[in-house]
Amino acid sequence: MLDQERCYRAVASRDARFDGLFITAVRTTGIYCRPSCPATTPKRANVEFLPTTGAAQLRGYRACRRCRPDAVPGSPEWNSRADLAGRAMRLIADGVVERDGVGGLAVRLGYSERHLNRVLTAELGAGPLALARAHRAHTARLLIETTALQMADIAFAAGFASVRQFNDTVREVYGVAPTTLRAEAGRRRDATQAAAGSIILRLPYRTPFDAAGLLDFFAARALDRVESVEDGTYRRTLRLPHGPATVALTPISTNGRSADAPRGTDARSADAPRGTHIVAALRLADPRDLGPAVARLRRLFDLDSDPVAVDEVLAADPALAQAVRAVPGIRLPGTVDGVEQALRAMLGQQVSVAAARTTSSRLAAALGEHLPSGLAGDGLDLLFPTAEAIAEHGAEILTGPARRTAAVLGLATALADGTLVLDAARDPDELHAALTALPGIGPWTAGYLAMRLLGMPDELLPSDIAIRRGARALGIPSDVDELTRYAQRWRPWRSYAATHLWRAAAGTPRNRRTDP
Repeated sequence: MLDQERCYRAVASRDARFDGLFITAVRTTGIYCRPSCPATTPKRANVEFLPTTGAAQLRGYRACRRCRPDAVPGSPEWNSRADLAGRAMRLIADGVVERDGVGGLAVRLGYSERHLNRVLTAELGAGPLALARAHRAHTARLLIETTALQMADIAFAAGFASVRQFNDTVREVYGVAPTTLRAEAGRRRDATQAAAGSIILRLPYRTPFDAAGLLDFFAARALDRVESVEDGTYRRTLRLPHGPATVALTPISTNGRSADAPRGTDARSADAPRGTHIVAALRLADPRDLGPAVARLRRLFDLDSDPVAVDEVLAADPALAQAVRAVPGIRLPGTVDGVEQALRAMLGQQVSVAAARTTSSRLAAALGEHLPSGLAGDGLDLLFPTAEAIAEHGAEILTGPARRTAAVLGLATALADGTLVLDAARDPDELHAALTALPGIGPWTAGYLAMRLLGMPDELLPSDIAIRRGARALGIPSDVDELTRYAQRWRPWRSYAATHLWRAAAGTPRNRRTDP
């Protein structure tokens, strides 16, 4: 339950740290806002605080067009919460309701539709249909403002059943017709112009943000022709529900200009202040994949994290305090594809990062799918192989210990035949049990996937050699049992502590700009 008085104090102080954590709904105007909205603070008696935009829309409120409450980081709760509500929100953001309906969502979660609706209404103030409707409205606004698509095409790409439903929803949520939203976007002085065929988006985050650390992580593991890191931009290919895509992700420089933006373009905006967002240049085979792409990219860069809460807990330990000061706002590298990440984790067991990269690149070159010519570019032209391709042909490509090859093929087979399902909504305990039941997969791999796939913030991996070496470098007990006991003080952020220990093992932390 939201603490109403604390919420009002945040609104009165226009505290941007609370953006995305709750919604301010003003009864007298019928408008809902983000907590930091610059408008005059309403009287306490005239506001109510709601957990989601879906809850606000269900009560008849429309979105503020000044502060744009849907253009904020998401709630970090969806990673820290492994309950039904948190798992459902991750699937709704990934577009499951649009693709499979509420029935499909319920099946994926293992509950009846009735129970799912009851839990979400009690926890989030709205059922799955209302939450999905809010998601569709946000996707529609992005397409209206960032593409030249016809309105009818946008309607179906965003998941609406008809153009009329699209028009009615946009009017109800934003208070104006879709054509007015597009005209307003065109008039904004800072509107970013996309290259032909691209969609340019701003993905907000909470500061501080260790972008350099994420880029270093992905650069060390980048697979040839699948992904790359150059000039402060991470590029990769994507396998999305309706087709392939490519993306270039660029943290904004200190002068507010994106390295990926056309010359003369200022990527700053009123809803994305300098240094608080990443510019994403997407090229999609099918515009229906915009919503799922945004959700996956946010998880990839851990953009919904609450870095202040994490740093406060970790810095309270004198052994970690210096590391936190050197690298504030550390993030957990995520993934855009659970199948790819699981197979790459298996290939990386008990070998160096460079060796794992070489093996995975060779596998991708042999079995990966080529991108259509309209999407390929910047040296990227491959999708990572499917589980089906690896299960069928992996034995011809993979080298090394026979037991490791057999384990990789066993995992690929389980993924291909549906015995094992990997998505961001898996229950962590069930995922751990399903993974460790397969030959060759132990607790380390299961925990590592929980960090990368689910964004679980409290995985330590105490048996990891690099983590133990980093603990020793910082004067922390490095024995598995002793480290496990010592790490209780870092809860619920042991995954972030583990990331600091990995840095310490590699000779870090080192001073770096956290707002590149």
